[in-house]
Amino acid sequence: MKTDPNKSKYGKKAMELFAQGYNCSQSVLLAFQEVHGLPEDIAAKLSSTFGGGMGRLREVCGAVTGGFMVIGLLAGYDDPKAFEEKKETYEKVQEFARRMEEENGSIICRELLGLTEKKQAPTPEKRTDAYYKKRPCKELVGVAAAQLELYLKELELI
Repeated sequence: MKTDPNKSKYGKKAMELFAQGYNCSQSVLLAFQEVHGLPEDIAAKLSSTFGGGMGRLREVCGAVTGGFMVIGLLAGYDDPKAFEEKKETYEKVQEFARRMEEENGSIICRELLGLTEKKQAPTPEKRTDAYYKKRPCKELVGVAAAQLELYLKELELI
């Protein structure tokens, strides 16, 4: 990882949230709560299903989907006929995904974790010292939030 999450207010906040027990997606979305203004409980519930690469399916990394939700809240569209706005939103999502893939080699949870099986049992692992030693998730949420902060500043959204 090239981005130092400790140099980002949002990166540090996302890592703190993850250490409190929030999943990757919640950690990123909640780190930007002061920016998007979604009530904390709603943001936590909305992003709760995206942890573990979407409900422990090990698909798209939760830190990335958390970033997508922030982008949607700040630059998304709400008119189903707004073709140009939809295109612009998807461009932003794809650019953030590209940056995360360039940074980490993938945006797929199982690939980031070095797992071979696609789907895992729905029971999350207990957050122990051993868990934190074998999982890069805390750093990944920090990097995602730091990258998102840079990108949102480029877009002049924060």
